Amino acid sequence: MDGEHIRLLTIFHWVQGGLTAFFSLLPIFHLLMGLAMLSGKFPMAPAAAVKGQPPPEEMLRIMGGMFVAIASVMICAGLTFAVLTFFSARFLSRRRNRTFSLIVAGLNCLLIPFGTVLGVFTLLVLSRPSVAALYQGEPGSEA
Repeated sequence: MDGEHIRLLTIFHWVQGGLTAFFSLLPIFHLLMGLAMLSGKFPMAPAAAVKGQPPPEEMLRIMGGMFVAIASVMICAGLTFAVLTFFSARFLSRRRNRTFSLIVAGLNCLLIPFGTVLGVFTLLVLSRPSVAALYQGEPGSEA
């Protein structure tokens, strides 16, 4: 039974990693828009400068920089988390690095709702003494 639970967790970790990778690429549109703002190719109607504020072109560069920075951080963080989830799936299938999978399960709890469910079930399964014995490779511990 523990082996079957680990097999299911492995499958769900692959699925969660794929979903995380897909959704982490959605800010690429913001990244492209920010790059367009920075390059000056963003379509904008000419506007008169307002006293006491930077010219519209400068504001466009500031906004473009913010778009690029925030989108880049979100994409990098999401893809990093997806890779960690893929590694956890691989480790689960090989019954190695239990601590790594426990840490990734805890982080998965932040991804509401599916990551939370996967993280809680992973923590519950990997916390069982019989599963810990599987990771230590004790003979006859397959339940």
